[in-house]
Amino acid sequence: MTTKKNNFSQEEWSNRVNLAACYHLADYFQMSDIIWNHITSKTSSEKETFLINPFGLRYDEITASNLVEITPEGKVLNSDSPINDTGYIIHGAIHRARKDIACVMHTHSRAGLAVSCFEDGLQPMIQDAAIFYNRVSYHDWEGLSTESEECERLSKSLGKNNVMILRNHGLLTCGSTIAETFMLMYYLDRACKNQIDTMSAGMKLTVPSDNIMEFAAGQYDDPRFKLGKHEWPALLRLLDDNKSIYNQ
Repeated sequence: MTTKKNNFSQEEWSNRVNLAACYHLADYFQMSDIIWNHITSKTSSEKETFLINPFGLRYDEITASNLVEITPEGKVLNSDSPINDTGYIIHGAIHRARKDIACVMHTHSRAGLAVSCFEDGLQPMIQDAAIFYNRVSYHDWEGLSTESEECERLSKSLGKNNVMILRNHGLLTCGSTIAETFMLMYYLDRACKNQIDTMSAGMKLTVPSDNIMEFAAGQYDDPRFKLGKHEWPALLRLLDDNKSIYNQ
């Protein structure tokens, strides 16, 4: 079944609108980087392709209709818009390896870049960071992600986790929905900010025990606390005055 939205299926159009919203929210929360980085989502449950931003546009210029459909190998479909090769190398690897994943988000936020340079990486020590306890993967920097040979190593580094820190590079999250992926990045970036703030204070820190952190991490498996379930409608209301994401 198709809609009047340029003959996209209803599911694809919904994914396009939510992905465009995700780009605008990333920009709103200062997680964009001019024209760089990517957020991708599966086009629909019926396709093996995924949606990505056209190269050269800022996050606040992304709309549901100007998102580009590409294959996991990076072939652009039904569009003349160029894409950045690093997008399909990083994202394509994960979409191919993790069929449970619908969305992948990569950022170069200020705090995320700082923590990516720490030898010990992220050190969760606040309630909202407990979800990451022993659940963060790491991938060593190999230079600019322009070589397809890095794809397998990226997906292998991620493993079964939904969060990865690209050392000396930035942050990456993925999830079963666009909403979950964004909220993981929101809390991951905040955990990085908290780590920088607390460590720079030069004060003695109170860090929860391993037992309580593992217990709290497990609590997030409760469906009541499913990331994005409650936050996403509120975040979309934040964008209500900006109708550009719906433009065709």
